Amino acid sequence: MIGLFIWTLIYLYQKSEETPMVSTTSQAEKATIIKKTVANGSVVPRKEIAIKPQVSGILDEVYIVAGELVTKGQLLAKVQVIPDMANLNNAENRLKQAKIALNNAQQDFDRQKKLFDDEVISSADFQRFQLTYDQAVQEKQASKDNLQIVREGAIQKSGGIQNTLIRSTVKGMILEVPVEEGYSVIEANTFNEGTTVCMIADMSDMIFEGKVDESEVGKIKVGMPLLLSVGAIENQQFDAILKYIAPKGVEENGAIQFDIKAEVKLQDSLFIRAGYSANADIILDRADSVMSVDEALLKFDDEGTYVEVEVGKESFEKRYLETGLSDGIRIEVLSGINWEDKIKSGEVPANEAATK
Repeated sequence: MIGLFIWTLIYLYQKSEETPMVSTTSQAEKATIIKKTVANGSVVPRKEIAIKPQVSGILDEVYIVAGELVTKGQLLAKVQVIPDMANLNNAENRLKQAKIALNNAQQDFDRQKKLFDDEVISSADFQRFQLTYDQAVQEKQASKDNLQIVREGAIQKSGGIQNTLIRSTVKGMILEVPVEEGYSVIEANTFNEGTTVCMIADMSDMIFEGKVDESEVGKIKVGMPLLLSVGAIENQQFDAILKYIAPKGVEENGAIQFDIKAEVKLQDSLFIRAGYSANADIILDRADSVMSVDEALLKFDDEGTYVEVEVGKESFEKRYLETGLSDGIRIEVLSGINWEDKIKSGEVPANEAATK
């Protein structure tokens, strides 16, 4: 019992003894430090063109689908004009009246011309009948054209009948076709922006559109480089150049945001779809291949910033540093230490250090 009691005391004493600690060290490393701010947004074509019909009616045929490449002038769809019955009736009546007036003017012209040829009437008297006849001819043609416009939406002369054919005004890719055959479409006018038949864009000319917080907008300027990360394309970054910063901010969720636009440098091997979400790292400053240390190693006092450098076994001294650019994780060291200096980074139990 005495032996057991003594052993218990020894055991408890050993357990209560504090485990000795030893210091760990690290050294400066060469790194590229980038100071940046982040803007959220999306990648979109620089120009998206809405194709609208020139006449109102029903889509008779649609020749394209989304994703198809088209050329300028290519036929996209055809519109069938559905005439208004009241307008159609008025146009038909106008043409009938013009025919009657022309027949009457023709008869008067023929009689007066015979008298003029026989030198019975003067040239001045004959000119009045000729003018009436010419006006009647013109009115008939105008009435005929008006009836054709009401029925077909255009006239055949001068290629006007092409108004019912919807053609591409630019070269590019069809982004979307929001209508189908049989849909009613409206031409653009003063009171209506018209029906969009399709959207076309040049997918080789893309830009990044995003927003920057007011606390960061003062740090950026046009011409700065961006590193673009697209959410749908992993492990790939795209270079971009900042081209536009909005002069006026917009309040969103209690914060003022400024719109920015950047020109994206695409890669031939990758296809970026319109509307991909993306994050842009705007590079404010950069230091390539410089001496750096982990920012967590820095300590501060009234004299400045310093680290503890090993000068002997478990012996350290203060070394004040001149620092440069920081990215929040690593910081550039301009002077104060050498590459071979061992900097105190922490402490671990001696048994763990021996194991390592």
